Amino acid sequence: MLGVGLTERRLLNYLISQLRLSEPERVSALREFAPSAIDSDWELTIAGQRVQVIRRDERNGGVLEFGTTVIGDADGSIAGLLGGSPGASTAVAIMLDVLQKCFANRYQSWLPTLKEMVPSLGVQLSNEPALFDEVWSWSTKALKLGAA
Repeated sequence: MLGVGLTERRLLNYLISQLRLSEPERVSALREFAPSAIDSDWELTIAGQRVQVIRRDERNGGVLEFGTTVIGDADGSIAGLLGGSPGASTAVAIMLDVLQKCFANRYQSWLPTLKEMVPSLGVQLSNEPALFDEVWSWSTKALKLGAA
C-alpha cells in the first residue's frame, strides 16, 4: 500500500483533501451538479465503502488498478469480486467471468444456453454489424430509450 501511496501521490492528495472538506464545502461541491442544493437539506452519511485493487509489483511494491477483478480458488469452490462495486452495465460480464473461472469443467456445456441468453457472448460486435444492430435494438427497446 505504501508503494501505491508513493506512485499515486496526486490521487492520495485528492482523497485526503476530500476527507478534510467541511460540511459547507461538501455542499458547495455538490452545487456543481445540483445548483439549488441547500446546506440544511443535506447530511453526511456513510453509504458504503469503496475498495481499490492493489496488485503486487516487483518494482514499485504495489500498483493501483481501476475497475473490477474476479478472483477464484483454483478448485472453483469460491470466487470474489474486488474493486469498484459494479453497476448493471458490468454485472452480467462479471457473472459470466465467475461462471467460467469457478465452473471451468462445465462452462463449455453451458455455452449454448448462455449464448441464447447473451447472443453477443464471445463475439466482437465491431466485427458483426448485424448482431450489433440486433443487440442495440433489443437493448434500446428493453430500456425504453426511444425508437429502436
